[in-house]
Amino acid sequence: MPIKMNEAELSEFLLCEFPQVAEDYEVESVKENQIILRLRVVERHLRPGGTISGPSMFGLADVSVYLSLLAMIGPEALAVTTNISMDFLRKPAAEQDLLAKTRLLKTGKRLAVGDVLIYSEEEEAPVARASVTYSIPPQD
Repeated sequence: MPIKMNEAELSEFLLCEFPQVAEDYEVESVKENQIILRLRVVERHLRPGGTISGPSMFGLADVSVYLSLLAMIGPEALAVTTNISMDFLRKPAAEQDLLAKTRLLKTGKRLAVGDVLIYSEEEEAPVARASVTYSIPPQD
């Protein structure tokens, strides 16, 4: 399946449709069924104890699968999360951005399933992993 939206198009889509969070993310790379998305970590993403908050990592996983799906099907603002399961594996470094490495495992007519590994920018071991399912609106 060919890629329908590249890095610049995904970034523009995010800015137009979700301006409230667009500045938090940077699309690093897009390949068939894969994306790398950066969370630009700033103070609002931190929690006590010198780490990045769970909701920030959760949001990164969710947005990463969403953009991965759009890269493959095109701009579809109404695709929605139907399930997400997340494991927090180790404490991320508060002073480093996070990178979500995402693979779409299945893109069907109505559902898409993705797997996300989240890394602190300069670390080799993942800090979290997520499995995310998206509902794709019916095509007329």
